Amino acid sequence: MILLTPELHAALRVNDQRSAGSDHDPAPVVKFFNPLGAATWLATELYDDGDTLFGLADLGFGCPELGCFSLSELASVRLPFGLGIERDLAFTTTARLSVWAEWARRAGSILWAETLLRRAAREGGDGPELPPSGG
Repeated sequence: MILLTPELHAALRVNDQRSAGSDHDPAPVVKFFNPLGAATWLATELYDDGDTLFGLADLGFGCPELGCFSLSELASVRLPFGLGIERDLAFTTTARLSVWAEWARRAGSILWAETLLRRAAREGGDGPELPPSGG
């Protein structure tokens, strides 16, 4: 699977250019996931090198965090049954990265945060209350 289409590449680059020196808080553009596990990545920006992505990373250990990750490293992952990291073809969101980060941290995963955000959108309000902060 091609992890980044030309359109996704362009959208990620635009976000990177807009973020320089500002409080830019875009919605994630693309979601990557491990089809055999809980690891999930949401990317908002692609740096000039064409490999470094910025976004929210969740390796499935209950502590999603903002930071950089490598597109080539995601593409090089080899899983059982000939699988690799995949792009969620149906992923769309209007929630900003800061919202995803807060919900994922409190919920313990991007996957659970996605469920809560969908439920909130369906209920047409603030939706379900966030789980209490673990701190």
